[in-house]
Amino acid sequence: MSDRQVTYEDVVAARELLADVALRTPLLHSHVLSATIGGPVYLKCENLQRSGSFKVRGAYVRIAGLSEEERARGVVAASAGNHAQGVALGSGLVGTSSTVYMPQGAPLPKVAATLSYGARVVFAGGTVDTALTSAVEHAERTGAVFIHPFDHPDVIAGQGTIGLEILEQLPETGTIVVSLGGGGLAAGVALAVKSLRPGVRVIAVQAERAAAYPASLARGEPVTIPPATTMADGIAVGRPGELPFELIHYLVDSVVTVSESEISQALLLCLERAKQVVEPAGVAGVAAILAHPHVFEPPVVAVLSGGNIDPLLLSKILRRGLAAAGRYLTLRVPLPDRPGELANLLARLAGLGANVLDIAHERLGVHLGEAEVQLQLETKGPAHSDEVLGSLREGGYRVVCD
Repeated sequence: MSDRQVTYEDVVAARELLADVALRTPLLHSHVLSATIGGPVYLKCENLQRSGSFKVRGAYVRIAGLSEEERARGVVAASAGNHAQGVALGSGLVGTSSTVYMPQGAPLPKVAATLSYGARVVFAGGTVDTALTSAVEHAERTGAVFIHPFDHPDVIAGQGTIGLEILEQLPETGTIVVSLGGGGLAAGVALAVKSLRPGVRVIAVQAERAAAYPASLARGEPVTIPPATTMADGIAVGRPGELPFELIHYLVDSVVTVSESEISQALLLCLERAKQVVEPAGVAGVAAILAHPHVFEPPVVAVLSGGNIDPLLLSKILRRGLAAAGRYLTLRVPLPDRPGELANLLARLAGLGANVLDIAHERLGVHLGEAEVQLQLETKGPAHSDEVLGSLREGGYRVVCD
């Protein structure tokens, strides 16, 4: 961390430094989100950035600013994955060694990518905050330079270059929506945008299960919240950064939260309608637009901050998103334990046009003379789901929805 403040001029200098490193990611128009809010909505696709997220911007600016003596000592960082990859890539480009502390259970693709960029990975604790503590101890013990994921002027300036690109790509921007964890992205974008266009609204979005900023803003200083589990692991930070907090306090117009279900639906929408693979933390802005469509003054730009998602996690989230959208049902149906009852149930579902994805027929562990069928069904939407449930109940079936 540093006592030096970050300025708009730092963001401009960071952009020059990143000219041959970071991609100028595209701004894609979203028809479905535009229809949702009644005005133009665009997606800033940092999920297509080098290393799969915006993090390489800040990490490279910070590492490139090190002295030769500091580079010789190497760098150390802590991350659930995206900052890890940014640091690993950035240190390789600069020519220094890197060690990254990651929480136990970090997504395997992020671990593999970090290793592929040349970093040494060490697992420490179950959260980003415990990994941060271990990384700081490593820096004190070895002399390696600690690269904070969000609480440093260079990192914030690097992330702020996204704001400059957005205003160049869409000068008429009315609102920018960004994911919020420790605060580096939101602080940098807000600083860059408000310096050029004070009237543009900047809204930051946290996962409601790991939302440290609302309480911190209410108190007027960073506060620590208990460790929390959320699918949006990339923004699950228990305490805001000191420097980002100050910038967000003065420059960000609003901080909102989104639920796990809303994140799932947003991820599904990005995949189906925008053809963009985005991780849960990276889709928080889209989730907020879907949940609070009247809050956002168009034209709106939602930053898709990262696309590094474990395929296994993606499959689980998609099922959750389908369920939230009324297109996926998980049922338990007790049946008389006699021949033909399962066939009758399946025939009824077929007649209703429900697609059986998975089925388990349990005869042990239930009442004598009774069996239980567990079903996973694909439906055509909420109305079709209601039709299926109504028809089953009208047919005398006792249906339990999981």
